[in-house]
Amino acid sequence: MLGIGCKTVLEGTKIGDSIAVNGVCLTVTSMSDHGYTADVMAETLHRSSLGTLGKNSRVNLERAMAADGRFGGHIVAGHIDGTGTIQHIRKDDTAVWYQIAAEQHILRYIVEKGSVAVDGISLTVARVTDRDFSVSVIPHTQSETNLVDRRIGDVVNLECDVVGKYVEKLCCADRAADEGKIGCALSEQFLSEHGFL
Repeated sequence: MLGIGCKTVLEGTKIGDSIAVNGVCLTVTSMSDHGYTADVMAETLHRSSLGTLGKNSRVNLERAMAADGRFGGHIVAGHIDGTGTIQHIRKDDTAVWYQIAAEQHILRYIVEKGSVAVDGISLTVARVTDRDFSVSVIPHTQSETNLVDRRIGDVVNLECDVVGKYVEKLCCADRAADEGKIGCALSEQFLSEHGFL
């Protein structure tokens, strides 16, 4: 069980609602005037950085998005794709750059000028290599989130934009079924056969 001390995020929240903790969607199991608790499965601890949290660790909290208004950033489900490790932090004139190493199964969905959630914070990708990606964070975002506490070597939760994953799945579904397997590699031949080249 995870206990979170908070106030503002609880406004309008009830038991059974979802609140993302560092980008990980968790269900509220009990509430008080000063915080709430959530159960955390072993699988969640294994796939995220939540297991590294200690007493008084600062976390990012976000309620589920309401469907009746504007929202900033991209759609984040709170179902992370894995973790990454902060490799470098550099300040420039107006922002702070974070370089984050990640595995190939995550990097394949990260594109320059696309979106990624780092500990639940929707950010624009500035650079991508075959080993890592970089984001540039404005002072407001850094001061209002736990990024201000992050150091080189820290592990962060990553959630890629879901659109790329759906496109890949849909493009490959017919071919994979024909070959009697799940998944496939999107190739130049496949694109040509389907009128894209």
